[in-house]
Amino acid sequence: MLDERFRALGIPLVRQAAPNEPANVRVRIEPGPEQSYRLSVGSGGVEIRATDADGAFYAFATLSQLARKSRDGSVFPCVDVDDAPAMSRRILSDDVSRGPLPTMRYFKERIRTIAAFKMNGYSPYMEHVFLDPKHPLPAPLDGITQKELAELDAYARRFHVAFIPDQQTFAHMHNTLRWERYAPAAELPHGYLLSPADPLGQRYVRDVIADEFAAVPHPPFFHIGSDEPLDLGRGLSKTLAEREGEGPLYVRHVVDTAKYVEKFGARPLIWDDALSRHPELFTMLPQSLVFVNWHYGAEKTFMPYIKRIADGGFEQMVAPSVGNTDELFPDLNVSLANINRFVSDGKAAHVLGMFETVWHDDGETLFEATWYPLLYGAASAWEQHSVDRARFAADFPWTFFGVDDKRYSDDIADLAAARGFLHAGSDRVFWRDAFAPDFLTGELAGVHFSALRLAAERAIEHLRTAASAPMHANAAKVMHLAARRYDVLGRDAQIAEETREYYNDARALADGKHDDIVYHGLFTAKYLLWEQRDMFLELAPLVRSAWEYEDRPSHELSVLERYHMAAQRAIERADAIDRATYEGYKDGNKLPPFDQVFQR
Repeated sequence: MLDERFRALGIPLVRQAAPNEPANVRVRIEPGPEQSYRLSVGSGGVEIRATDADGAFYAFATLSQLARKSRDGSVFPCVDVDDAPAMSRRILSDDVSRGPLPTMRYFKERIRTIAAFKMNGYSPYMEHVFLDPKHPLPAPLDGITQKELAELDAYARRFHVAFIPDQQTFAHMHNTLRWERYAPAAELPHGYLLSPADPLGQRYVRDVIADEFAAVPHPPFFHIGSDEPLDLGRGLSKTLAEREGEGPLYVRHVVDTAKYVEKFGARPLIWDDALSRHPELFTMLPQSLVFVNWHYGAEKTFMPYIKRIADGGFEQMVAPSVGNTDELFPDLNVSLANINRFVSDGKAAHVLGMFETVWHDDGETLFEATWYPLLYGAASAWEQHSVDRARFAADFPWTFFGVDDKRYSDDIADLAAARGFLHAGSDRVFWRDAFAPDFLTGELAGVHFSALRLAAERAIEHLRTAASAPMHANAAKVMHLAARRYDVLGRDAQIAEETREYYNDARALADGKHDDIVYHGLFTAKYLLWEQRDMFLELAPLVRSAWEYEDRPSHELSVLERYHMAAQRAIERADAIDRATYEGYKDGNKLPPFDQVFQR
């Protein structure tokens, strides 16, 4: 960990002292709270007194961040640090099932990085992506193999990170149920819920769980998913639900699956939403179950949710979100507030830990875009008090990128400002047709596209011209990509409005007496559509590069296709303007109304 950072910053690498050579860094293990340490840096060198190997590791993590390059090699400030985590479990949950699926190289980079910021758990959220040797059909062609899971588990342990499989076992299983072999187990035809009315579903789940445990034999926890069982009792299990009740039917799945997981020596984790609607059923559940309490809004308090689970007698982890769902860049205005309040309430309630979530529901968001809120969560779960957002922003460029350039913090603030002009998920808005009649109504009504673009362009100017950061340079490139996509979103709206205005101006003067102005307006409308074509195609290679840095290829083409389709639509519309110019006006002295131009 030290060498990776020091090599990037040009600081001499650490070496082990030879026999009888005085050491500059001395480590002692002594009794005390788990994961705690005392780090002393003075003229005599560095002394670390830790209570266990985890504490010593975290002392080195702090030491690595303190180093500054100097003409003589490196400089450390003389400090005494007494440190211990506020939460014993600090886990990152990465959605690897809805599009982006990390390569092994990037999985390892992800694990190393969270470890360097004192997180101690990594949990990949899996629906169908595990290539189970007994059930190879559901996994994508580049799915995660049993060997890869085992390799990641061993790698994570080197960095004091517990590898915790998160395997859906009930709902969110469409990519398995779409296969005809497993279709009989679907609650609704080729749906997304494994029906409790057919034993095929349970047999499949138990095989998958057993084979994941064969790869990861000793995790402290195993997540059984089981959230959002919205179809339960609506199809194959309707008769069962009418006889037993939908709640007890769900509880039976949870109890059976949890007991099966416990046979392998791990504590079962479960999302809280389904059972939180039925607190009367808590008495039917094993006390070993740990609830993962997920709520993603910027609420004033999360204590009622925490209390509901605590009153049931269960341990829990709070699960804030980094806010990247359906976003060009995480919605920091919501996510930082969510993380700060939820984790603070969790610390006050002495919950077991934090289970920070990254979701890729739209299939095209990037892991590299999530580092800022993710690490704010890591700091929040470690520190005893709330993390001051201004201090975190000021520290981030050096700590993460290895640069003393506050403009990186300004870039993040500008990305947050650009998102703040929108009233809906920015990725969904990005792909809306700006020429649609209802584009500027509803969630886009009143959006100040010029101000949005100016915020994005401030970030573009710096990120395009700044020297490559010595650390996590690709994360800076993804920030640049996000800024450009915000700018394209705003420009797309402007092009639609300006194209209409130029065309309508030309049509108003299409009387055979103002041909120069008419042709100028029509050509300008066409050129604007060419600009729209080019701006989408200009993004495509940036998206490809960002995707291939972190992810496997299976979903890449479907992501890139959207840029090509947007460009093709602009080409077809430019051609329609061209037809209106020559076949309509030049040959027939007529221009149809703008709303009819794109109709064939």
